[in-house]
Amino acid sequence: MSTAIAAFAGWNDAGSAATDALAFLIEHLDGEAVHSISPEDYCDFQVNRPQVHLSADRQRQLAWPTTDFWAAHSASGEPLMLIRGVEPSFHWGAFTDEVIGQLTDWGIDRLLVVGALLADVPHSRPIPVQLTSDSAALRQRYGGEKPSYEGPTGIISVLEQTAGQDHGIESMALWAPVPHYVANAPSPKAELALITKLAEIVGLDGLPTADLADEARAWAEGVDALAGSDPEIAGYIASLEAANDALDSPAASGEALAKEFERYLRRRGEK
Repeated sequence: MSTAIAAFAGWNDAGSAATDALAFLIEHLDGEAVHSISPEDYCDFQVNRPQVHLSADRQRQLAWPTTDFWAAHSASGEPLMLIRGVEPSFHWGAFTDEVIGQLTDWGIDRLLVVGALLADVPHSRPIPVQLTSDSAALRQRYGGEKPSYEGPTGIISVLEQTAGQDHGIESMALWAPVPHYVANAPSPKAELALITKLAEIVGLDGLPTADLADEARAWAEGVDALAGSDPEIAGYIASLEAANDALDSPAASGEALAKEFERYLRRRGEK
């Protein structure tokens, strides 16, 4: 089976956990760059500006917010496409057609879209990754749930639905919640949770995640230290932990995570 994994910076990428997970896979699976979608027709450059970097020899280099495709392989040698980009500001239909066109040209059978959202979950508990799919076969195979969310959505949901309903590509979404009180990137604990789940689904044995696990522990310890110096934050985290434990990790259920997503959208709308 040929699989594509996609993540996009922006609306569906709390703490940069999803795009950081893709960057990790691209690096450690020796991804080979095979295609790039120009941002010229899709990006608002006042929102997603090009970046200037200095090379090793101190030369200035300009990097545009492209959507890039890398070819790799699973542990069993099955073809794997990795897609990492920025959520477009314009022409979503045309952008989706370009992405789906690449999936079709490369003979992709399965699309996994990856996202992260801010949620009322404690940093001190395991990060549950929710799997949703309109495909009953995928839900049965991987223990996912049928999506029930209604409301504003992001580019990964558009791609997932279009690929599955209009092009016959098996599609699934993976979501990791990021504690909203530590929303700044990076979010290594959520990134590690997504990588672990992707490795399980796709068959990516032997990924070098030890350093990332150390980063996740250091991140959690840093939040613990912050909470220890602020009784109000500590009390709030304790209430989240109590609610989580009393309901046997409610964040792990699709219904609970959908409600968190709705709360997240309401918070964004109130700003």
